[in-house]
Amino acid sequence: MRRALMLLPLAIFLIVAVFLYRGLFLNPSELPSALIGKPFPAFTLPSVKAGEPAITQADLLGKPALVNVWGTWCVACKVEHPVLNKLASQGVVIHGINYKDDTAAARDWLRDFHDPYQLNISDVDGSLGLDLGVYGAPETFLIDHNGIIRHKYVGVIDERVWQQEIAPLYQAMVDDQ
Repeated sequence: MRRALMLLPLAIFLIVAVFLYRGLFLNPSELPSALIGKPFPAFTLPSVKAGEPAITQADLLGKPALVNVWGTWCVACKVEHPVLNKLASQGVVIHGINYKDDTAAARDWLRDFHDPYQLNISDVDGSLGLDLGVYGAPETFLIDHNGIIRHKYVGVIDERVWQQEIAPLYQAMVDDQ
């Protein structure tokens, strides 16, 4: 009995070591989303663009699209932005969610760095981001023409990420229409 008690700390250490070792091989950009395969959450929020009507989830329907969560406070978003502009110029449908940001600052940003977004949702209080399970920005959701979330990518979409991970999924959805 005494010997078993002496081995207990060793057993606990080995169990913890196995979990930590497994963690070394996890990809932090692959954060699972419970929303994969489910409809985009219902919302009604203002547009970033002045004078435009409120945007709802129904406005996202019709074509496969990227829904990009961004903010002017996000340094990584500035790195990602030229790639989004290039994709938009190639015909990729991109919608934006300006997350926990000042709308006037967002308008200035889009004026200065160009606007790749067909629709741009102002989520000042982060309510839509919360419904989407957003950890921060940038995060990008791939939705099909019915508004079903098919993929989530956390981090900067650069040329490599687009070509290797997202473009094949997007193109398959475009081809299925």
